[in-house]
Amino acid sequence: MELIHPTAIVSPKAQLGNNVKVGPFAIIHDNVIIDDDSEIFSHAVIYDGARLGKRVRIFQSASISNVPQDLKFKDEKTYVEIGDDTAIREFATLHRATVEGESTRIGKNCLIMAYAHVAHDCIVGNNVIMANTVQLAGHVEIEDFVIIGGLAAVHQFTRIGKHSMIGAGCKLVSDIPPYIIAAGYPTKFSGLNSVGLRRRGFTVDQINSIKNVYRIFYNSGLNFAQAKEKIKNELADNIYGQEIIEFMSKTTRTILTK
Repeated sequence: MELIHPTAIVSPKAQLGNNVKVGPFAIIHDNVIIDDDSEIFSHAVIYDGARLGKRVRIFQSASISNVPQDLKFKDEKTYVEIGDDTAIREFATLHRATVEGESTRIGKNCLIMAYAHVAHDCIVGNNVIMANTVQLAGHVEIEDFVIIGGLAAVHQFTRIGKHSMIGAGCKLVSDIPPYIIAAGYPTKFSGLNSVGLRRRGFTVDQINSIKNVYRIFYNSGLNFAQAKEKIKNELADNIYGQEIIEFMSKTTRTILTK
């Protein structure tokens, strides 16, 4: 069985690992590295700067590592990195970073569904699911185990905390703290992602500890600065409280409201 279809165009300068399959009419450019057991389906295009891990699947007509849609970009040498066991579905687009030597990064075991867009300089963690037509603007950061519903749009420089879930069609212009559900129009805090946490092995006590933190943030009537002080003083031993405060302290935008 041929691993590279005769109609595919694969640069002799590209580095392909063992058992890499390339489908009909796929195109792989010069400065590309694809690790073992990955598969490039028909009509996908892998541009210069792509770095694919093991068992990565790029489905038909996806575009990986094309130049960023950034007017500041002057053909710097930049990259797209995709971790092991990640699937990029049909017609998705992932763009290179803007700054010389930097990368747009997708972690391990992610699922980026059809027509999704990941813009320049985004960082997507491990075990992330982005449903159909999710749109990430530049410099977005998504932590591990996040799920984003279809048609959601994420403003540039927005951060999404780990284990959170974003409802379909949401417009995100504020940072989303860890462990929560963000949903509605406009997007608001909609409670803890309790079902997702249970599925990932969090205990009842751990979930209740996280709930206690968010009761102070969203239900105490305090502003965020006052809530952070209350958590520091009253929940000093709550590791989730300290983690959430650390996430919020790094925001350059606003934090999601209730």
